[in-house]
Amino acid sequence: MQSFEQSMLTLITDTSTQLSPDVREAIDKANAKEDSGTRAALALSRITENIQMAEQKVSPICQDTGMPTFILHVPVGANQLEMEKAIKNAIATATKQGKLRSNSVDSLTGANTGDNLGPGTPVIHFHQWEKDYIDVRLILKGGGCENKNIQYSLPTELEGLGRAGRDLDGIRKCILHSIYQAQGQGCSAGFIGVGIGGDRTTGYELAKQQLFRHVDDVNPIEDLAKLEDYILEKGNTLGIGTMGFGGNTTLLGCKIGVMNRLPASFFVSVAYNCWAFRRQGVTIDPDTGAIQNWLYKEERPKVEKTAKSQEEAKSSNRQVVLTTPITEEQIRDLKVGDVVVINGLMHTGRDALHKYLMDNDSPVDLEGSVIYHCGPVMLKDDEGKWHVKAAGPTTSIREEPYQSDIIKKFGMKVVIGKGGMGAKTLKGLEEHGAVYLNAIGGAAQYYAECIKEVEGVDFLNFGVPEAMWHLKVENFAAIVTMDSHGNSLHADVDKSSLEKLAQYKETVFK
Repeated sequence: MQSFEQSMLTLITDTSTQLSPDVREAIDKANAKEDSGTRAALALSRITENIQMAEQKVSPICQDTGMPTFILHVPVGANQLEMEKAIKNAIATATKQGKLRSNSVDSLTGANTGDNLGPGTPVIHFHQWEKDYIDVRLILKGGGCENKNIQYSLPTELEGLGRAGRDLDGIRKCILHSIYQAQGQGCSAGFIGVGIGGDRTTGYELAKQQLFRHVDDVNPIEDLAKLEDYILEKGNTLGIGTMGFGGNTTLLGCKIGVMNRLPASFFVSVAYNCWAFRRQGVTIDPDTGAIQNWLYKEERPKVEKTAKSQEEAKSSNRQVVLTTPITEEQIRDLKVGDVVVINGLMHTGRDALHKYLMDNDSPVDLEGSVIYHCGPVMLKDDEGKWHVKAAGPTTSIREEPYQSDIIKKFGMKVVIGKGGMGAKTLKGLEEHGAVYLNAIGGAAQYYAECIKEVEGVDFLNFGVPEAMWHLKVENFAAIVTMDSHGNSLHADVDKSSLEKLAQYKETVFK
């Protein structure tokens, strides 16, 4: 099984560092139709740049490499126990090499295993079939988009859309609502897989299976084919846009599957996936364990306008350069829409750190500082020096219970993350003279390039993603989406997209 293990390591590395051609084509099409000079155009330009950097450096596209989920179809008689062992060895090796972030955490203690192995991780599903080769598919679905999965039980009442019944039109409303509720927190523009029917468990599994379909395939069920086209068209009229900044593209793909259900239950399950849609597959020779074919690497036609030039994509909004420590006067001068470029020292902090700081002192002075919601991929060299391999933002809303209190307690002036935060944080920004910057979700290589040195680390016992890293940065750019004057782009986009959602309240599919 040594060759099989190497094949799995190759599959993991490729899935983490390269997007398949059908996904790239969907992103290029979105880039081509976005209005020049907008925040969405700037974000898509950075996304395109990040994709190229990840492939060239063979580094993770996004630092959150998610829950590795394998689906294998194997010939009768194949040794599944040995194959599972080989997959787990490959996962541990990929983690050690920095192709995966260590994401397996004990649910009771919070301890990180460090190698992505533990009860329930990775996820491996085996299915026997009568073919004479092994089919292996892998998806790396990050926690930010996983948190935007949603399941509906019909009939139900939906915000903006009213009653959704147990019929095709009720399903339509659920899917539209799932796009609205994701906003920019799942790193839109995104892809969705939908499972109709089943129970609560199999419905979600069916939804995730849809994400293994090619972006432009055609559903063999005519009604579902029509619904997929409808959702893709109407979802892009909601104006949520890339990163929730507003814009022309909110959805890049929609795939729907159906299975039978119990008479008492009618579930519509939606699996949301960010633009960093990392799924790949291979066929394996069962005798040698070697890769025979790649399943998502076919050549595709070039999109006429694959990317904006740097000058064309540049935001028309004001650009402000700040060097840490930052004063309240500098913060009060910022407004929603400004592009801020940070130089100096910033500190990472996620869930574990925020919880800790509520009741304890900080190991470093945070007055006038920048806190970055980020769980980076880090590697230590032979001399003991840490290097950043990937460092995009994590979803900020998880820190909503803590953020305002921590700003008040420690005097930090800038919070950087993705997807925005809520009313409590917005009030805290206004009261204490701070600002929230939205970085480009998933752009882990683009931001890693801005980090020039790791100056230190605290709380490694929390695990690498949750530790407090002290990073020296240059030209770290993000957009003001919540300012110190009570303005929030996220609240504005949520309100306007809800108004647009309401236009689809009337029955369409009978």
